[in-house]
Amino acid sequence: MSSEQDIQNYFEVAKELTLKAGEIFKCGFEGEKTVETKTFEWDLVTNYDIKIEEMLTRSLKEKFPDHEFIGEETAAETKEKPILTNKPTWIIDPIDGTINYVNSFPCTCISVGLAVCKQLVIGIIYNPLSSELYTAIKGKGAFLNGKPIKSSCVTELKKALVELELYSLRFHTKSRDINVGRFETILTSCRGVRYIGSAALSLAYIAKGALDCLQMDNLCPWDVAAGVLLVREAGGTVIDTKGEEYNFMRPNTIAAGNEKLALELKQLIVETDLKIMRKRLTRT
Repeated sequence: MSSEQDIQNYFEVAKELTLKAGEIFKCGFEGEKTVETKTFEWDLVTNYDIKIEEMLTRSLKEKFPDHEFIGEETAAETKEKPILTNKPTWIIDPIDGTINYVNSFPCTCISVGLAVCKQLVIGIIYNPLSSELYTAIKGKGAFLNGKPIKSSCVTELKKALVELELYSLRFHTKSRDINVGRFETILTSCRGVRYIGSAALSLAYIAKGALDCLQMDNLCPWDVAAGVLLVREAGGTVIDTKGEEYNFMRPNTIAAGNEKLALELKQLIVETDLKIMRKRLTRT
């Protein structure tokens, strides 16, 4: 296990590199960029995604040659399922919210997390466009531009502002009725629903209390690694939607400012899913 001094050193290096990556990020946001489609029409990659991931990976490898890496664009290129070992492993999303980035919508960010012995120990989320740098080291709290942040104290869903992922509603899969049912139920049970198009940034907003809770399934480790640590270090809670132990490598995510709110949202989802499953049975 890396020492506290080692982790502090990893953090300082990663923070400086993330800030440098932010300059590349801004160049692409403001200037011309190439845009390609990966799996679906909404699954985009730009040349700046690749530039930023390559820069961060190369620079971190130079400093820490024994570390491992899980990056969104590398995984997309190799088509290999990422495997997390006990070695220090950087988990990188060079541009989270690429559609926003392509469309000059400023809710987009760089996300860098570090896991040691499969435990998240560093989280950095940076939106260069708003100059918001969110940082966390395990056991040392969460910060925005160096100032401590605290998650929301709202404990009732009816008073909560909730972040929900909406892309899944466009697909006519066997689980679409469940996704639609969850959305309708949560929408009528909370104060408001938002979808900003960046899971990492949404988790940062949970950490600072701008959002009260979030529910997103079928994410990837680079979407959540940094943000999960930020939420926990800010006093919030992250749990698995399906009742299992939360695994950021297979993230089905409920994040909230506190445990009470997270559990209320989870219970509502469980009850909604059960009602829909019963309806399915009556139709067969």
